[in-house]
Amino acid sequence: MIAYIEPYFLDNDADAASVTGQSFDGVSESLHIQGEILCGGAAADIAGKDFGGMNCVKPLAVVRPVGPEDIAGAVRAALRSDKLTVAARGNGHSINGQAMAEGGLVLDMRSTAENHFEVGFLPSGAFVDVSGGALWENVLKRCVSEYGLAPRSWTDYLGLTVGGTLSNAGVGGQAFRYGPQTSNVTELDVVTGNGDVVTCSEVENSELFFSVLGGLGQFGIITRARVLLQPAPDMVRWIRIVYTEFDEFTRDAEWLVSQKDESSFDYVEGFVFVNGDDPVNGWPTVPLHPDHDFDPTQLPQSSGSVLYCLELALHYRDSDSNSTVDKRVERLIGRLRFVEGLRFEVDLPYVDFLLRVKRAEEIAKVNGTWETPHPWLNLFVSKRDIGEFDRTVFKELAKNGVGGPMLVYPLLRSRWDDRASVVLPEGEIFYIVALLRFVPTCAKTSSFEKMVAQNQEIVQWCVRKGIDFKLYLPHYKSREEWIRHFGNRWSRFVDRKTMYDPMAILSPGQKIFNRAP
Repeated sequence: MIAYIEPYFLDNDADAASVTGQSFDGVSESLHIQGEILCGGAAADIAGKDFGGMNCVKPLAVVRPVGPEDIAGAVRAALRSDKLTVAARGNGHSINGQAMAEGGLVLDMRSTAENHFEVGFLPSGAFVDVSGGALWENVLKRCVSEYGLAPRSWTDYLGLTVGGTLSNAGVGGQAFRYGPQTSNVTELDVVTGNGDVVTCSEVENSELFFSVLGGLGQFGIITRARVLLQPAPDMVRWIRIVYTEFDEFTRDAEWLVSQKDESSFDYVEGFVFVNGDDPVNGWPTVPLHPDHDFDPTQLPQSSGSVLYCLELALHYRDSDSNSTVDKRVERLIGRLRFVEGLRFEVDLPYVDFLLRVKRAEEIAKVNGTWETPHPWLNLFVSKRDIGEFDRTVFKELAKNGVGGPMLVYPLLRSRWDDRASVVLPEGEIFYIVALLRFVPTCAKTSSFEKMVAQNQEIVQWCVRKGIDFKLYLPHYKSREEWIRHFGNRWSRFVDRKTMYDPMAILSPGQKIFNRAP
């Protein structure tokens, strides 16, 4: 899930070197790195676009670092130049050019993916040291297959790098219990904008540690993370239940996420869908198995234009009997007020459940929509305002769907660490909203432009109505918008930038700070 607010297309005609006044030969001589350096068309092919598909820029070069010293070398080379910038790129899943560096150096962090993998044990529990360039899906597979352990908090899609999600937050259906991924790491190795290689934690270089977590890449590049582990379950009971009323949906969701650990499901998410047979936006998106059918006759005649689905999961062991699992599920689900007859469930292995979006990716690559633009919008909205958001956005602006999932589910502020750089709405309970638009391969440009315009309309409505919201994985175009986003945390963010990247070398694609000469 990547935030998107106002895309713009950069002029791609000028040669990248003219943007910064740098020559590749001059920069290359000053890098002193062991890894591979790519320039020209090869660099543009790797780092000229991202998953969003709405920006196209030319980097001066792409560096495939061998390790932290190569990354530090690239940063130091930029420091010796007048205008050069550096961006760390994971698997290229930013939406609005956040991991790009026009005329700058892009670090392809995937080259460092295998640098770290070591499981350790402390009295407080197990952990794994992994590279910032490692994909979460590979971390999952190795931890489970080799040790029977797994990280506690996940994103829905796991084809993302460890450093990438930790630089934002990393939110999914386990976050109500364990917090985002940023709340589940205890130590980092970071290359700062000063070119220093630093180990940091809550007790060692703690200001840098919390700055980098959710810091949008502004303070340092994560090269190693120590991630908390827990015993991995064998199986998952995956359940979807349907609601016609938003207040009943939110009441049940909030009750579930507020229960003690042993008194709730292990995963809680939710989404909005169109009350109709649209295969992309409607009833067919709810059943979990090809043999399941959505029976609309179960819906009351008073049902509106959109419906709501709670998505739940319960972990269990192979040794647990079916009756034991059934009793645990019924004890929880019996208190929920969903539409009887619209309940869907399947049992599947734990790893398959966590990799469920991988199958959707494979389908999207076959039909071509993985390569089309993705004008996604992600927000955190306060509990106070989520009802009004539903009435205006879900029931009016997006009542015909968005060409992809419309996620909405509650999170708990107490599971987040206020010392990290992420900013949140007020109140203990707030909601994540994600409009994950996919543009059909046959769509005209005007269709894509309408999606972009609707995203802008939603954000502008939030601002105009005083909705307590924050963009998740934000991207703004002006300093004023960034100041509004961070609110009373802006001065802290600026102070951290001054301390760890005073020349504004890092992550220029975020458009927060201008490179200092």
